[in-house]
Amino acid sequence: MTSIRTALASACALAAFTTPLAAQERPIVLEGATILTMSGDPIENGALVIEDGKIVSVGATVDIPAGAERRDMSGMVIMPGIVDTHSHIGGVAGADSSSPMQPETRAMDSINPRDSRLAKARAGGVTTANVMPGSGHLMSGQTFYMKLRDGDTIEDIAYFWDDGSVMGGMKMANGTNPIRSTAGFPGTRAKSAAIVRTRFVAAQEYCEGKREKRDLANEALCEVLDGKRIVHFHTHRADDVMTAMRLRDEFGFRLVLQHGIEAWKVADRIAAADTPVSAILIDSPGGKLEAMDATLEAGGMLERAGVLTALHSDDGIIDSRLLFREAGLAVRGGMSPDGALRALTINGARMLGLENRVGSLEPGKDADFLVLTGDPLSVYTDVRETWVEGEKLFDLTDSEQAIYATGGYGAGEDTLPDEVYDHGGGASQ
Repeated sequence: MTSIRTALASACALAAFTTPLAAQERPIVLEGATILTMSGDPIENGALVIEDGKIVSVGATVDIPAGAERRDMSGMVIMPGIVDTHSHIGGVAGADSSSPMQPETRAMDSINPRDSRLAKARAGGVTTANVMPGSGHLMSGQTFYMKLRDGDTIEDIAYFWDDGSVMGGMKMANGTNPIRSTAGFPGTRAKSAAIVRTRFVAAQEYCEGKREKRDLANEALCEVLDGKRIVHFHTHRADDVMTAMRLRDEFGFRLVLQHGIEAWKVADRIAAADTPVSAILIDSPGGKLEAMDATLEAGGMLERAGVLTALHSDDGIIDSRLLFREAGLAVRGGMSPDGALRALTINGARMLGLENRVGSLEPGKDADFLVLTGDPLSVYTDVRETWVEGEKLFDLTDSEQAIYATGGYGAGEDTLPDEVYDHGGGASQ
């Protein structure tokens, strides 16, 4: 019986002499499905054409490229992949107990690309995730925008800015989570805001100066202050929501309110300030006093107020495989069905600044989409296939992949390169 270590070494040696095949060698046409583009009305008996990882065309009638592979999707529903605006998959970690604000800390340096939770998220239809450190600090570090490709390294599953750097936001928090008795940490809400203001003022001086000596923390804060890096602000109570927006107004950073359990209480103020809310709706609230007024009606109230609203998992508060259930709960609480599906897709893409890449099915965008067995909001519907950049990475009809959706032996094991499994690598035990 070959050991995993030996099989890995053999796989790496084989890879050194093998040229990988392209993920998509010829155009693919998926036809006959109901297509929910999130950019227009549903298309009955529609077709989606993808090539080289991108969407070529989508509609009731499309030009079929020569040599295209045609797949009958009659009875299925095709929609964009889910953009999870707040997740913790991959074993992510951030700041430590040394100080309450650590902007130099990067989530990407702690994520395991082979963590089984990535495969589970794909099984639930997630194709993009904002993976964040926790909320026990006023600033716990840089978030990581994850593209759920099939990859072995963090770079394989990253989004990149035009300058070649890895994309992400900045995680901040207020309320009770960052308050503690540890030296240097705030003991009150007032001190929390004061520490943040003092740190941003110092960063402004650095950003406007000569920067003769590199300072990683200040460099990250400069990216926040110039709008490159979006602040994802964990906040619950309505007064804490308003504090987060005051800080935004004072320092001019881009802001997404994360959780916003009581955001519905100040929905008109949030809408007037054109501030997005990445919300979580749970049907069994508890755990902290700040969440006492959690309600399934929050999504509908935010939508009606005109707030750009997304729904997130905060995995594992809500399992990544249950985001469609959360959308269903939002509809039960008064959100429109279209609004709930947009809250899983294009709205989240906008909050991450990725709306030109993902979130809707439009020509030129990444071919990130789902094939569902029926109405996305029905409890009887399954995610049958998940595609990322034109590559099918989850197939419910494949028993080895299905365990990530349904559970069972092996569902919690971290993934390994394909060569290591019993597909020729000889490492099956």
